Amino acid sequence: MGIVIRFIHIVLCSLSAPSFAGEGRAVPWQIGFQEAASPVMENISNVHTLLLWIISSIAVVVISLVLFACWRYRASKNSVPSTVSHHTALEVIWTLIPCLLLIVIAIPSFRLLYFMDRVPKADLTIKVIGHQWYWTYEYPDHGQFSFDSYMIPDHELQKGQPRLLSVDNPIVVPVGKVVRIIATSDDVIHSWAVPSLGVKKDTVPGRINETWFQIQKEGMYYGQCSELCGPKHGFMPIAVQAVSTVVFDEWVASAQKKWG
Repeated sequence: MGIVIRFIHIVLCSLSAPSFAGEGRAVPWQIGFQEAASPVMENISNVHTLLLWIISSIAVVVISLVLFACWRYRASKNSVPSTVSHHTALEVIWTLIPCLLLIVIAIPSFRLLYFMDRVPKADLTIKVIGHQWYWTYEYPDHGQFSFDSYMIPDHELQKGQPRLLSVDNPIVVPVGKVVRIIATSDDVIHSWAVPSLGVKKDTVPGRINETWFQIQKEGMYYGQCSELCGPKHGFMPIAVQAVSTVVFDEWVASAQKKWG
């Protein structure tokens, strides 16, 4: 029964994810991933879908074989059970098939890992610093200004702002540009994660980690710290606002005056 439930869940995830997807954050009754907003997340979704279909196919084959064996070799039809214990051809087949499946899985997986790890030539760099329990962002390419980003408490939320995800100062990036993220922390390990962008990178004290994203359309994209970092771990959200290049330049000019 557990295998059947898992199979149904896999099929629903594969088929219904786009219809339940919301821009930049999860929505009620969503089953699959958030809608991909970057090339990295698109590739992650493609590999995930491939794996789901492979797992579903294996589940169907295994369930079919179990049901066939129960029917074909039931006691009422086989009063004298077979004593065969070895079949060379069958053993070779069920050894080779998993090996081939692992190769099929490995090729796109390694390609994806390389694509995620290799940062292309960046159009701008943002430094992320994790604190207990908020984020600090620096723009070294645009005047070295920096600002802190705190979660908006429930009693200050405006209409349309999602609870536990909205922040007072989101980071702003231009659409279509490669954004390089360098991440660190000044106290404990945090994790800067934005699911719709396919980004999840630990911020470690005394160390600089690197990742990247390229947002393909305007909007607000939300994430949260994904590393247990203390009692307020669930209250340090991330908000990334993607805007046009013109709006970004205007925001940079005002940000330099405000935080420069």
